[in-house]
Amino acid sequence: MEFFKKLQQIDKSKDNRILTIVSGKNMDSKLLLSNGEIVYTNNNKVNWQQWIDQITQNSKSQIITVGDEKAYMEFLTQKYNVVICGAGHISMPIISMCKLLDLPVTVIDDRISFANNARNTEADLVICEPFDSALDQIDGDNGTFFVIVTRGHRYDQICLQKIIQKENAYIGMIGSKVRVAKVLDYLEEEGIDREKLNKVYTPIGLKIGSETPAEIAVSIMAQIIEVKNKKIGTSTYSKEIMNHILDEEYQDMPKALITIVSRRGSAPREVGTKMLVLKDGTMIGTIGGGCVEADIRQSAFSCIDSGESKLVKADMTGEEAEDDGMVCGGIVELFVEIIK
Repeated sequence: MEFFKKLQQIDKSKDNRILTIVSGKNMDSKLLLSNGEIVYTNNNKVNWQQWIDQITQNSKSQIITVGDEKAYMEFLTQKYNVVICGAGHISMPIISMCKLLDLPVTVIDDRISFANNARNTEADLVICEPFDSALDQIDGDNGTFFVIVTRGHRYDQICLQKIIQKENAYIGMIGSKVRVAKVLDYLEEEGIDREKLNKVYTPIGLKIGSETPAEIAVSIMAQIIEVKNKKIGTSTYSKEIMNHILDEEYQDMPKALITIVSRRGSAPREVGTKMLVLKDGTMIGTIGGGCVEADIRQSAFSCIDSGESKLVKADMTGEEAEDDGMVCGGIVELFVEIIK
């Protein structure tokens, strides 16, 4: 339980990696690294340095091996935030899609009526101030996605000049090639490095032939998702899973956390997907449904009864899986971890 308490407190803006040994004599041993520093382990007898050497060489969540032991290494999901400069017609569907995707969204506009539109569309934070002073209040980091969709290139210029100096995951700016070129050339003349300016996604959005504000918003969000998902492969412990592990109401209830730690071929869920199974039959999350999930659920109950974790394999290539509608045809490994 101490591990999950530590997990809840950790600064998610840092490079956080979890290592869980899933086979061998040290099964269930855990290591939590934050910016390369060990902040938690439940087993000081493990030679963690040999594992750390492996961790630093990998850039996505995966199974790694040292000797005859396997461990699952995962990156914790970065805290993300979308900051939209401008609250015009394109911004409203962007806000709605951010809410759908559970991405916190901040909107900046110096016009009261437009700022109110953003509030009514349920933006998490709306700053109704001039763009330069509003952006002074926002600290960028490697999880911040900046979207510049103001009403004119003068405001684009103000926003980009502020944003380009901040740490970010993405900067996208709307505008025609001529309008964009003017802004970039001006900022270069102002002393901003051209290499930085060339990293701006502009014209913003994926090229899908967008015409309407809603279509343009879709192209922008698709590009943000593409950039986000190309970053280091990540895992997430959902709020609901964490609540059922840490809340006093559930602390005494035996439970097992199931994590997809590897997959070959096609599978309905990504590596890192998690499902929590409680002894009373409650399930939080899903690893794909169907007969495979039902079988793994039974494995979880067996592990809960025995008090021992287990690495299991699920084959979705057979006739039984096909009959159950599981047409993915992949093989996944799952770690059934007893929560202590």
